[in-house]
Amino acid sequence: MRIILASASPRRRELLNQLGWEFEVIVSDVEEVITKTLPEEVVEELSYIKAKDVFDKTEGDVLVIGSDTVVAYENRILGKPRDEEDAKETLAGLSGNSHYVFTGVTLFKREGGMVTHKTFHEATRVDFYPMTKEEIDWYVASGECSDKAGSYAIQGLGGRFVKSIEGDYNNVVGLPIARLYHEI
Repeated sequence: MRIILASASPRRRELLNQLGWEFEVIVSDVEEVITKTLPEEVVEELSYIKAKDVFDKTEGDVLVIGSDTVVAYENRILGKPRDEEDAKETLAGLSGNSHYVFTGVTLFKREGGMVTHKTFHEATRVDFYPMTKEEIDWYVASGECSDKAGSYAIQGLGGRFVKSIEGDYNNVVGLPIARLYHEI
C-alpha cells in the first residue's frame, strides 16, 4: 500500500523513518482555517484538513498521514516566535513551569475502494527548569528556536532546559510514532 506523509516537517520524516516503512511526502497546500480553541481540538482539526487535502488528490490503495503539533501553556497555544523578543518572552514564561505539547494525527485510508479515516491526538507534559535571563538570551541567539513552536527544540540545544516529561518524547519532537503504529 502506498503511504503518504502529508507534512513538510523534516522531524516528522525522520520519526516516520524509524518505523521502517517506505513512504513519500506530499505537502498539503490547503488554507488552514482553525475553528476550534482548545489545543487538542486545534491539532486534530489541522491534521484532518492536511490529510484530507492530500487524500483527495490520490487514487488507488493509499494511507495518508496528516499531523499537526502545538505547544500550549495554560491552554494558550504558543506558535513559532515572531522575532527574538517574542521567543525570549515565551521562554521566560515556560521557565520553571509545565506546559503541554499536543500532536493531532489523521489517517485516511483507501483499500479496495473502501475509505476509512481516524483522528486522534497525543498530549505530553513538559516541565522546564528555571532559566536565567542569560540562558534565555544565549538560547535565542543560537537561532535554534526561531522556527519552533514554543520557541524550543527538545531534540536540540533546548533539551538542556527540560527537567522532565510525562508522555511520549517523540510527540514533543512532532509525531507520536508508537501510537501511530498501533492506531494503524
